[in-house]
Amino acid sequence: MSRFVDRVTIHVAAGNGGNGCASVHREKFKPLGGPDGGNGGRGGDVVLVVDPSVHTLLDFHFRPHARATNGRQGQGSNRDGAQGEDLELRVPDGTVVLSPDGEVLADLVGAGTRLVAAQGGRGGLGNAALASKARRAPGFALLGEEGETRDLVLELKSVADVGLVGFPSAGKSSLIAVLSAARPKIADYPFTTLVPNLGVVTAGESVFTMADVPGLIPGASEGKGLGLDFLRHIERCAVLVHVVDCATYEPGRDPLSDIDALEAELARYTPSLGGELAERPRLVVLNKTDVPDAKDLAELVRPELEARGLPVFEVSTVTRTGLRELSFALAKAVEEHRAAQPILEPTRIVLRPVAVDDAGFTVEPDPENEGGFVVRGSRPERWIRQTQFSNDEAVGYLADRLARLGVEEALAKAGAVPGCPVTIGDVTFDWEPSTPAGIAVLMTGRGTDARLETNNRVGAAERKAARKARRTPGEWPAFDDEDDDFEE
Repeated sequence: MSRFVDRVTIHVAAGNGGNGCASVHREKFKPLGGPDGGNGGRGGDVVLVVDPSVHTLLDFHFRPHARATNGRQGQGSNRDGAQGEDLELRVPDGTVVLSPDGEVLADLVGAGTRLVAAQGGRGGLGNAALASKARRAPGFALLGEEGETRDLVLELKSVADVGLVGFPSAGKSSLIAVLSAARPKIADYPFTTLVPNLGVVTAGESVFTMADVPGLIPGASEGKGLGLDFLRHIERCAVLVHVVDCATYEPGRDPLSDIDALEAELARYTPSLGGELAERPRLVVLNKTDVPDAKDLAELVRPELEARGLPVFEVSTVTRTGLRELSFALAKAVEEHRAAQPILEPTRIVLRPVAVDDAGFTVEPDPENEGGFVVRGSRPERWIRQTQFSNDEAVGYLADRLARLGVEEALAKAGAVPGCPVTIGDVTFDWEPSTPAGIAVLMTGRGTDARLETNNRVGAAERKAARKARRTPGEWPAFDDEDDDFEE
């Protein structure tokens, strides 16, 4: 038996970017041919795409986790890593994307509408792309960024021109069955219809869609019965039709009280999209008039309903009485609604240039570390994620990037002193002002940086000079093993 699911929570994860490659070209007679490490590939995105052939969120109910592929790592000989493939998730027309907190992120209406639910991580640059006048053969590469991971709530709101509103067993399923090719389940007990049913109705040259949604009861706006599961599917309807059971034998029920109860629930319900339901045109269908008592009741209440300004139609789904007039009246109301809609204009691309005085980052006092600071900004945080901290040369390159961006100057203005803790992204380090940006970097061994050298061990040149001095007659400087220094 097929199931209808109109609300799910999914967990999407984009692909990670591939790491860059640190490689040096080597061949015969060219032991150091220059850096040739390729860039890492971009991670794949997770994209939601509206597909008219999909009518339910059932697939996401059983498979809520979706992950795109990762980008491949770069290789030597200037070979870039392969990009990860985007993962496209097909969703029905009328799907609303929300955050776990209930914030509406997107309203997917129209075939082919796309939304990037999770963005793939950027690939890291290889050392060939990092080469410069200061670093002719970088001994490091940038790491790939992690893909975005998000939890999203998908809600399906039926996209129909006409919505049938009524108490359980009012005859809504029978009405849509005789007006269209839809074949909903029909039975003589309440809440037979548990899921919305869509049907296509043709009236002359007009074609429109009709939604038969689960029955409404008093208190539905507060979640009673099927509650919001029902009301969600009438938000997009252009015309609302009250289907009233004139043959009911329940005490305290009559067409006027039923309509008043339904209108009270609609007034209490404030949709998240589409404006107020009170502005939608209404029609009243007095159903089951093939029953003698129901026919008399319909003729009794008809004048009062018409006095309220509501068009009234007496129909019978058994004898098909009044269905032709009803279908043409609905077609006219739908055409008037379509004509009143504004002409859709193509989406305009808006460019928002960065302000001249916008540094792209902020420096704030750290509330958790006394005397510390937190640097916030997309670029510094991204650079932190791309840095391999086990490589001193990569750390020195990060320091140069931050200095060129103005982070060190901003920290000094904020009152930072050498040794104070500074947090960028997920990394906290003790701040030490480095060489000002723009000064040429001292060339050292691959994977090292002279500014990060912390040992005081005597180098080979100093040891050679000391050995030569010992062989020379006269006074010569002595070497102290304990403090690694020379003494007179």
